Amino acid sequence: MRMRALGTREADSMADREEVTLDRAQVKKAVQALQAFLKTKSTGESLFLDDTQPINLLFTLWKIPRETQTIRIPLPHDQRPDTEEVCLFTRDEPKMTPDQTQRFYKKLLEERGVKSISEVIPFRTLKTEYKPYEAKRRLLGNFDMFLSDQRVRRLLPSHLGKHFYERKKTPLSVNLQSKHLARDIQRMVQGTSLTVTNKGCCCMARIAHAGMTADEVTANIEAAVQTVVAKLRAKGPMMKVIHVKSQTSVALPIYTSDLSHISVLAASKNRDASRKKGKKNQTEDEKPKPTVETNEEEEEDIPQLVPMETPSKKPKLEKPSRKNRIQKAVKPAAAKKSSKAQSKPGRKTELKGRRRGLKGK
Repeated sequence: MRMRALGTREADSMADREEVTLDRAQVKKAVQALQAFLKTKSTGESLFLDDTQPINLLFTLWKIPRETQTIRIPLPHDQRPDTEEVCLFTRDEPKMTPDQTQRFYKKLLEERGVKSISEVIPFRTLKTEYKPYEAKRRLLGNFDMFLSDQRVRRLLPSHLGKHFYERKKTPLSVNLQSKHLARDIQRMVQGTSLTVTNKGCCCMARIAHAGMTADEVTANIEAAVQTVVAKLRAKGPMMKVIHVKSQTSVALPIYTSDLSHISVLAASKNRDASRKKGKKNQTEDEKPKPTVETNEEEEEDIPQLVPMETPSKKPKLEKPSRKNRIQKAVKPAAAKKSSKAQSKPGRKTELKGRRRGLKGK
């Protein structure tokens, strides 16, 4: 039942989702204008064009998403120049030193035909050699992209630090046991990713670099837009404006949503508000109402007030005086003396009788 519900939700969201159609000629004009701006800037400041300067897509949504989502975007043309360095974090192989583990995975990548990985760092080496703060910052600056074995992906955040995530160089997980390892890594390096957060309505993804041709950049833009629209978890029209820009240029619009979407969004808001109000009223109806008693029952239940008699105070017991205590203590002593006096004469008479009897004999 749960799977059916999820399927119906996805089908409803697909039905409500808008179709973003780009004008290829307009996109190509914007890309050519952007490349001309980069060339003029390069001739004014330096003799050569900076081929590594990225070209980005800026997405502006109609409303802020409810949850954060990361969308992986495969691209038909490699959006990274050949000069960029890619680092791979691997797990520690049992009964192997870090150097042996590094040589083992480099040999594995060569056998599978992977040529885009420039450095392999085992997890134990990351924990020991890159523990200081300066070493982590140096590692972050030496490489442009990071990949990680999916078996150690969850252990990396505590050892890398927050700067990797602030600079948006989060390691992407790769299955090193895959049969198509070269294809998977090439798609990962060649493609890009878009992070949609619930903190704002704008998000940006890198889709090309300044050294690519206008046709290649246009093809990457079309593929990225279609992938984002298909994978974005939202109902109704979400895409408002799409711009293409570089780090130093202005944002050139390549798509603008129809203003008729405003009425659709207003209708969806009213629908959501009515649903919330209906749920609230339903919960209030389900709550048990307190029973109201009549005045007669209240009068019967109320007891009459009766004055209570205060108990009379008990008379204080007189404490015996000191003289009486002395007299009571003396009386038993006098009785003991009298008993002793009575017992002494009896003993004397017995002794006298015994003596007389001895004399008569």
